[in-house]
Amino acid sequence: MACHLCTPRRTVRTNKWQVTKAKGKVGVNILECFAGIGGLSLGLERAGMNVVGQVELDPFCRAVLSKHWPEVPRHDDVRTCINWWQSQPRPPVHVVAGGFPCQPASNGGLRLGESDERWLWPEMAEVVAALAAQARNAGEDPPWVIAENVPGLRTRGLGTVLGDLHRLGYTASTGVVSACAVGAPHLRQRLFIVAHARGTRCGPGGGLGRRPGPAAVGGAGWSAEPDVGRVAYGVPGGVDRRRALGNAVVPAVGEHIGRLVLSAMASVEVAA
Repeated sequence: MACHLCTPRRTVRTNKWQVTKAKGKVGVNILECFAGIGGLSLGLERAGMNVVGQVELDPFCRAVLSKHWPEVPRHDDVRTCINWWQSQPRPPVHVVAGGFPCQPASNGGLRLGESDERWLWPEMAEVVAALAAQARNAGEDPPWVIAENVPGLRTRGLGTVLGDLHRLGYTASTGVVSACAVGAPHLRQRLFIVAHARGTRCGPGGGLGRRPGPAAVGGAGWSAEPDVGRVAYGVPGGVDRRRALGNAVVPAVGEHIGRLVLSAMASVEVAA
């Protein structure tokens, strides 16, 4: 089966840089940090959001992003993301998303947590802080936050993540979503953190722990993920591809999270 991200799409892409209008309101725009090959971007797009910026260090992953999001501006370092993003006029950002590196928190690694040099949550938090300050100065709502990592984060850094979000004026919810809950043939649990600015009246949009079902993922007729064998045939040519796929968010999981966030956003608009 062909990979949704590593082969050309059949659908015709529109220019997502142009902010869409719906009922007089701008679309929901995402700036994604640690974008990888775009699994989360694809899922959030399928939920109805627009990707307007991506940050990714790995050259192979950036090549995949460039292939599928050619019109989206791209940067290579989250540590200089804000300088890059604010260097020219940009569309508004309504969601800062990203799966910051999981190696510090993974049960399969050294388990160093915040002591690991790959602990890059502070860099993502700086992006959130800068865009939230920019929005508040403009009299607008700060962007929502969607962060993703492995369940091991619960004992290796989640307290710091939640503390930083609270310090920045956010209220956060956490939950674990499994790939098998959206039809994938394996467990692949991922911890998601969704946060909105305190003072935003967030209605009953559904908790993160709500089990995704066919209705939750849109029923668009696309598989949960590509059918990729775990045996590395084609070494070394296939190593980058398998590593990138292994790090990627299952798009259907991203779509589930995106739909929950959009539902919560809609309830805020109704309450307002």
